[in-house]
Amino acid sequence: MANKTQPTDVDVEAFLAAVTPEQKRADAFALDALFRRVTGYEPVMWGPSIIGYGRYHYKYESGREGDFLATGFSPRKANFSVYIMPGYTDFSKEREALGKHKVGKSCLYFKKLADINADALANLIRTGLDDLSKRWPVQAR
Repeated sequence: MANKTQPTDVDVEAFLAAVTPEQKRADAFALDALFRRVTGYEPVMWGPSIIGYGRYHYKYESGREGDFLATGFSPRKANFSVYIMPGYTDFSKEREALGKHKVGKSCLYFKKLADINADALANLIRTGLDDLSKRWPVQAR
């Protein structure tokens, strides 16, 4: 069974240019620059609203397997969602310096980039990628 969220051919720059309001668009472009710098990967749209950097192929003991983005973000209406795969279970130490945020299973949420320590976020992204690479190889596309 494949993931519902798949890579698309949608242009990332065009997607970011359409983000509203203006401050969220500026934050989204800044996040894109941060993810590019930290990961070294070019972004790819996954589904209608997730910008992914890198990908990995997983295969569980159950037999389920698929491909998914290694890390990325989405400028959602209420919050930014940052995806660190496969989750934030072991990253509480890295999150301490992050600033005002909430977490879900594999997502970190914040309202605006000004609430977040960019260096701490960069460290969390790198730590998440390094952790993911121990489980499944991460590739650029």
